[in-house]
Amino acid sequence: MHDVLDPRDLIPDEAEQLAHSGYPADSLAAQARQAAQEGDLARLDRIEGELGRLDRSAGWNFDEPDDDETLLALAATTPRVDVDDATLPDRIRGAWLGRTVGNTLGKPVEGLSRTELERYLRAAEHWPQTGYLPLLDPLPAGVSQLHPSAETASAGRFVDVPRDDDIDWTILGLYVLERYGRAVTTEQIAAEWLDRVPFTQTYTAERAAYRNLIHGLTAPRTATHRNPYREWIGALIRGDAFGYVSPGDPGEAARLALTDARLTHTANGIYGELWAAGLVAAALGARSAADALAQAAALVPKSSRLAAALRGVRELHGRGASHTDALDWVDAEWGHLPWVHTVNNAALIAVGLTWGDTFMDAVGITISGGRDTDSNGATVGSVYGALHGAAGVPAELVGTTHDKVRSAVRDFDRITIGELADRTVRLARDFLATGS
Repeated sequence: MHDVLDPRDLIPDEAEQLAHSGYPADSLAAQARQAAQEGDLARLDRIEGELGRLDRSAGWNFDEPDDDETLLALAATTPRVDVDDATLPDRIRGAWLGRTVGNTLGKPVEGLSRTELERYLRAAEHWPQTGYLPLLDPLPAGVSQLHPSAETASAGRFVDVPRDDDIDWTILGLYVLERYGRAVTTEQIAAEWLDRVPFTQTYTAERAAYRNLIHGLTAPRTATHRNPYREWIGALIRGDAFGYVSPGDPGEAARLALTDARLTHTANGIYGELWAAGLVAAALGARSAADALAQAAALVPKSSRLAAALRGVRELHGRGASHTDALDWVDAEWGHLPWVHTVNNAALIAVGLTWGDTFMDAVGITISGGRDTDSNGATVGSVYGALHGAAGVPAELVGTTHDKVRSAVRDFDRITIGELADRTVRLARDFLATGS
């Protein structure tokens, strides 16, 4: 766990973030790791000051603007997709089902490397993955541990949708839109975080921003002050709700997502949430995953690392590469990034949606790439369900377990998928009727 209250985690993690973003921080990163190991807080404090004075290297090949003007201009020029009102309720229900099922499919193996994951799946006779994963005891050779949630998210060990932050944020996003409407502000979202989400049920960038809020900081400083996780996947996983209520309008979904992302993230972290929100919004009207992916890609600055990763996946598919080739490419090009970074995980999401013909193919391919398997499975499942409706999510995976949702969001524990879908449909239809 990256402890946002402990400089022994924060300072080395900040050095790593800067090194991955074009700053000459490798030497300071090594010094920070050593100081953290030795518990030398004074030295860590000095290193933090040095990190804050670094300038980006002249050879950095990316341009990653995250100002409102640039990002809102991209949103404003992203075309809409026609939406069939008659099928919208089913597609929204499919998105909620797909998100919850996809999340559960990936939970036990969250954080495993691709090699570890393959060893586990083969031992579990799930290569390729066909459903919820059993809890193996003892663990296969070469797999040191599973995610702690495996105890309550493996096959036969849950009776409701297991609680997960990937689902909590989607629920909270729906709630803030119900309460405040489309004029919702970042400050209002922050207030609902403090009121409805326990601090200990947030992670990395979200927990750092939460800490900053408690100390009186406001956005956008909440995203940058002692928050080395500002380009990790936390914002991407919050995007779906904004897409659900903006069917066929990726630009509007991205505008809403930007209001949310500002609280915790910068650069590729922000792009990830805009992309995910736009992807889901497009999928509610699109005819194929390829069409939805093309619409969402227009929301990402072309000069960014995220755009490069998404282009790479698209080009591989165009050249006839296999999904295994694509997963190898993600490892080779983006494997140096943390396992919960936005860029490498978004690429895995794109791989699953591009090569996966069925729900289980798409989710299974993505999970087989390792890294943030539950978050990625949730996003792929959400998009697939939005494209194909509830029937697109295998009935045997929905069963009786994916009706009620366990949630840490106050007043929402054990809410049903049906109620979440119905409430989402009301907001989506209001938007389609009024255009705002």
